[in-house]
Amino acid sequence: MDHRYRAFSFVDRISVLEPGVRVSGSWRIPSSLPGFPLSLVAEAAGQLAAWSAMAAIDFSHRPVAGIAGRVELLGEALPGQTLELSAELETADQEAVAYGGVASIDGTPILRLHHCVGPMMPAEEFDDPAAMRERLALLCGPGAEPGAFRAVPEFTLDDLAVEAGAVARAKLQVPAEAAFFGDHFPRRPVFPGTLLMNMNLKLVDALARSVAVEGGPWVARAVVDMKLRSFIAPGTALDLEAKVLEHSGDQLLVSVQTKASGRLQGAARVELAPGTAK
Repeated sequence: MDHRYRAFSFVDRISVLEPGVRVSGSWRIPSSLPGFPLSLVAEAAGQLAAWSAMAAIDFSHRPVAGIAGRVELLGEALPGQTLELSAELETADQEAVAYGGVASIDGTPILRLHHCVGPMMPAEEFDDPAAMRERLALLCGPGAEPGAFRAVPEFTLDDLAVEAGAVARAKLQVPAEAAFFGDHFPRRPVFPGTLLMNMNLKLVDALARSVAVEGGPWVARAVVDMKLRSFIAPGTALDLEAKVLEHSGDQLLVSVQTKASGRLQGAARVELAPGTAK
């Protein structure tokens, strides 16, 4: 089966496009899904910004991985709802794209991206530029038929160990094969950073449950200074670690790191506060 634009694409319509400046669009979450994590909402907003950036340089390059200064986790996205997406680009050239974005449901923001930077790589290394131009024309025209996405595999945190109130560690095995690699990306498969973000948030949650709190469970409210330092290939074995950096009253700050064979692959900090889990 051809998984392009079916297994890991989260924009099915673009309503406003000023290449390299701003872009607005949407994506309908299939009602058949069991859920839709905020990490993939962030992916949707980033993909929308990428379309504008690539259009500005005629698809000679495309953004891959990068840095997110701050990702605010404001609400939730449910199956059957439509993500309303927008992004403002600060720069977009053959070196990098810098942007911010927002995802909303019925006009209410559920996620905001601040100070994101994606290094640009030659597009033909990852995909077919002609096919991407055709896809953009479809998105800006009648739009793609919704409902093509069929969810990603369920990942597990293996060998999970928690030292209460201090640190949590686990292993994550990236699959050697998965449908989303056919979409991310066809010519050079890369494990999506937002899927890693989702698993890191699960590890942070496991650690946070061991930290005393009043007023409800700890809930992740923002991911800050998130950096992906290298491409993660199919089949990679990852070591994840979360550590409590600060705990004061109703504020909890946790660092997360991801390593492969001892080498740092990515890092971030997660801000948590008491509340109702999203």
